[in-house]
Amino acid sequence: MPMQTTAFSRRAFLRFLSASAVSAALPSTLLSAPAKSRPNILIMLADDMGFSDIGCYGSEINTPNLNALAANGIRFTQFYNNARCCPTRASLLTGLYPHQTGVGHMIDNKNHPSYQGYLNDSCVTVAEALQPANYHPLMVGKWHVGENRPHWPTDRGFERYYGLISGASNYFAIDKGRTFVDQDQSIDPAKAANFYMTDAFSTRALQLIDEYAPKPDPFFMYLAYTSPHWPLHAHPDDIAKYRGRYLKGWDQLREERRQRMSDLGIIDKSTPLTPRDTKAPAWSTLSQKQKENLDVKMAIYAAQIDRMDQNIGRVIAKLKETNQFDNTLILFLADNGGCAEPVNRGQPNAVPGTKESFASYGLPWANASNTPFRLYKHWVHEGGISSPLIAHWPGHIQPNTMTAEPSHLIDLMPTCLELANATYPQQRKGKAITPVEGRSIVPTLQGKPRKPHDAIFWEHEGNRAVRQGNLKLVSTANNKWELYNISADRAELNNLAQSDPAKIKELSTLYDQWAKRCNVVPWNQLNKKKDPA
Repeated sequence: MPMQTTAFSRRAFLRFLSASAVSAALPSTLLSAPAKSRPNILIMLADDMGFSDIGCYGSEINTPNLNALAANGIRFTQFYNNARCCPTRASLLTGLYPHQTGVGHMIDNKNHPSYQGYLNDSCVTVAEALQPANYHPLMVGKWHVGENRPHWPTDRGFERYYGLISGASNYFAIDKGRTFVDQDQSIDPAKAANFYMTDAFSTRALQLIDEYAPKPDPFFMYLAYTSPHWPLHAHPDDIAKYRGRYLKGWDQLREERRQRMSDLGIIDKSTPLTPRDTKAPAWSTLSQKQKENLDVKMAIYAAQIDRMDQNIGRVIAKLKETNQFDNTLILFLADNGGCAEPVNRGQPNAVPGTKESFASYGLPWANASNTPFRLYKHWVHEGGISSPLIAHWPGHIQPNTMTAEPSHLIDLMPTCLELANATYPQQRKGKAITPVEGRSIVPTLQGKPRKPHDAIFWEHEGNRAVRQGNLKLVSTANNKWELYNISADRAELNNLAQSDPAKIKELSTLYDQWAKRCNVVPWNQLNKKKDPA
């Protein structure tokens, strides 16, 4: 199936940007003037954010800075992550499938090389690969692929690091058992006045840009936000913007998002909305008090994304101030789909959104975040693994374009290496390195043909999938294979398994071969120790 990069309705998107209070001058042709040097590379990762949660992918949430990057860049409509934070980060950093890196699940060690809970010595990080090419690798934010030394960012090639080594934490304080680090030292940044995690990450990113912009060699920065992962914590003024907006409920919200996504070209106009999750009640059946409480939860979640976008605006402004914006490739994506995990362990009667509260927004709102798809974080149906990907690089990317080319996290490492004129290492500490699995998306960014993947694979907690061309074979843990034609049925509503058993056999054989090659262990054979993400 050929996948072409295409411009979509400029008028429709400009109307949308106007509604978001954003204006962008959109050149009509791709500029061909080469940059004077290799580009800086900035990868920004959102945490637990659904496919439809930002404005340029169909959301009502105010994200003018991301919208502007999209208006002057390219959006991928079929980009995939690994359905969960740790395995996604492992693939993003290495260009390998997570099991090949030692992070086949989370950070708990399951006494198996594929599930040891930290990056192994058979892989290299993008930081380690870029250092010999005279890049300055910098990281700010959530790491979550190695809790202890010597498995921290500065042990894996990053020149500078500031952030949360562990998983989710209070945004206003560092939870007990979580590790926050400045370079090689554990610190408590919340001792500073007015600490808020998203703001603190961005402030340090600005400082690093100031420091490294004047240097003759380019920088690579990985800015990994925890927003909008639970707990629901946000600034009161950000929450106030959204109070009352969600009294319409998740049923109407899903319909409105699906329509906007269709109008924008994110999904095909024929793509239906999946039925409401059976675990989510119809909004109309709830009491007014229940609706008001749920409106607050979604308002806080929206405020978290809004604040992340505000901070992305600060980063963009700093790149412009330091004359780095035009020679920086910016990539924005999410680590998994919306999160349906039920969390509520804050202090009794705590005001929602404050330091004393600790809750998630719940399955029904996650169902809306993943509009129009099924399922969530953890699962490998489209709702769990579909990510926005915005790429912006002035003069190199045709503004206001989209691509439906299937791409995956494993493609980011070879993309960075190609742009940096860097060579993928063959050894690390005298040990042979697993060959990179991904394919560079540089041709796609330039509007050129790109050799497609032979197939893309997933496994997480027994949920498994393989996509080859238009066809996707997928299964929830311990259940039968389902078969979908993604080009005609992105919502995965028409299971073709019974009508094409030969294709089931062919694709399941491919999956089994991949699982054996990547040392994937059946989930029910592993110790199911819980690990909060």
